[in-house]
Amino acid sequence: MAHRNPGFIRPHHSKVQVLSRTFDLALIVASLYATLLIYNIALDREYLLPCLIGTALFGILAENNELYQGWRGIPMFDESISILLSWLGAFTLLVSGTYLYNPEYDYSLEVIELWLPLAPTCIIVAHTLQRSCLSLLRKQGFNTRTYAILGANPLGLRLKTALSDMPWLGYNFIGFFDDRIQTEERRLSHQKIGDITGDFEELLNLSKTGEIDHIYITLPLCAEKRISHFVALLADSTVSVNIVPDFFTFNLIQSKWSNVQGIPVVSVFDTPFNNVNGVTKRLEDLALCLFILPVIAIPMLIIAITIKVTSPGPAIFKQKRYGAKGEQIEVWKFRSMSVCDNGDKIKQATQNDSRITPFGAFLRKSSLDELPQFLNVVQGTMSVVGPRPHAVAHNEYYRKQIQGYMLRHKVKPGITGQAQVNGCRGETDTLDKMEARINYDLEYIKNWSLWLDLKIVFLTVFKGFTDKLAY
Repeated sequence: MAHRNPGFIRPHHSKVQVLSRTFDLALIVASLYATLLIYNIALDREYLLPCLIGTALFGILAENNELYQGWRGIPMFDESISILLSWLGAFTLLVSGTYLYNPEYDYSLEVIELWLPLAPTCIIVAHTLQRSCLSLLRKQGFNTRTYAILGANPLGLRLKTALSDMPWLGYNFIGFFDDRIQTEERRLSHQKIGDITGDFEELLNLSKTGEIDHIYITLPLCAEKRISHFVALLADSTVSVNIVPDFFTFNLIQSKWSNVQGIPVVSVFDTPFNNVNGVTKRLEDLALCLFILPVIAIPMLIIAITIKVTSPGPAIFKQKRYGAKGEQIEVWKFRSMSVCDNGDKIKQATQNDSRITPFGAFLRKSSLDELPQFLNVVQGTMSVVGPRPHAVAHNEYYRKQIQGYMLRHKVKPGITGQAQVNGCRGETDTLDKMEARINYDLEYIKNWSLWLDLKIVFLTVFKGFTDKLAY
């Protein structure tokens, strides 16, 4: 028997995206050329070569920031931040590399000062105009398409909302269709989704008459046989069929598409710090430590001496905790208690805890007891920003109580984190308090960016050191 060739799934490459990439890179070169014209400087090899290197670096960083993935529907402000960060990263690498290669290069400071803001401004303006022009053309009826959704369920509603938020795509919604209209538990209520346009037979008839250009099937993964049946019948039409897998039933952490020789693979749980992002995160940590450690060196020395003078025991308390990949690490803190518990059973600090020394109470309230962890960051076992590490005994308890608890260890633990700047500190005497922390931690991993890290560091400076719940 001859085996049927299943073919393979190719990644989507839009010609518009290719043009957008090319145009952005051209704008970087054009902005430098315009800057040189303003100052009557020729565009010679001395300027052209670094410019081309800068455009290449921008292209790499922009791709890493998923700037050209298309159909994202993110606000223009977020896209502008992505453009700006990509350019600042490229410019920093360019200037650093040029200086290390030949520190005697004599570039015009005026040109650099103007080119630095002009290039990203041109790109942001171009992207804004592109969205506006496409929206205007599509509103006038140019190159519009009709689409219907087969599956009156939460995923279908989410897809319809997402496409409605991107008017520049020119997609006109026909309606929801469902082959099980009479089964209330199989779909959304009328209050949420409105009237169902029809069943599958009506959708098929509209497809055959050419009234629908695209069909999106949002049925659940368990409906594989029904989906195969519908696709086979829709092959008797010219409609474009798109299957939208309902992966949102899972708690997705850094989910990404990939393929193995054309076989589609979806990561459900993953870390954001693979490849370039991992290097970026490490450089960020080292840069912050390079700035912070000289500032806190003398205060740390004074704190260590005060601890030794005011209570017996070591100045630094070392405790086993879980790090990235769930591996045990040794976390350093200034000792704030009369005991140094590090076993299988550890009692959390409570309000008016008798184990806390008078000076230790001040350290814990001000979070100064955490300062030695910057040395852990230099060692590479911790990060400046990330989920706070819990004692091993607490980890073993809560991983059995909270689903997805261990996913927070997909990244290195941090000195500060999204949970801390949102007020999740102190004793977790109820399960819902720990769940709130974990939700913030997982949200951080899902949405990680360099911009988010800097935002958390900024918020920590102003409201992360002191809290009424810290004791």
